[in-house]
Amino acid sequence: MNFFQEKTKNKFLFLKQKKTLICLLIIIISFFLDRITKIKIINHQINNSRLYINDYTNFDLVWNTGVGFGIFSSNSNLIYNSISAVIGLVIIFLIYIIVKSKFIDKIFFTLLLGGALGNFYDRLVYSAVPDFIDIHYKNFHWFTFNIADIFITISVITLITKDLFSKNEKN
Repeated sequence: MNFFQEKTKNKFLFLKQKKTLICLLIIIISFFLDRITKIKIINHQINNSRLYINDYTNFDLVWNTGVGFGIFSSNSNLIYNSISAVIGLVIIFLIYIIVKSKFIDKIFFTLLLGGALGNFYDRLVYSAVPDFIDIHYKNFHWFTFNIADIFITISVITLITKDLFSKNEKN
């Protein structure tokens, strides 16, 4: 191998390591932002009930045993454990997708993974996910959600939008 090939190979390895580091930082930051907000709201809810933010937003702790938006909530341990196992498999598959993706997709998938790990952690530790952001208008309340759900939603919407626009460019 000549000098130029060696330098190119080293530069490629450095860029790959840098991209991997960026992805790990996104996962860690999103996971810990989610954890910090959940710990704060859980500690606040022990002493108080609802925290008024403004006319459209409250922080009100709700324990979600289902998946997104409380779908598949159940008191059955079998259903809860089955859903948790499927989520664990999805997380493993998501890691595989991150490894195989282009860098821009890795960014969004790692943000999704950080949120998914935050909620999965809660499922394992609390046997439910603490949701607390209550967006409402008068008597209409949107589904209660948390910071991890925001990361997951932003990631999914961005990936879908990116995919739609990239397909239109190819045609």
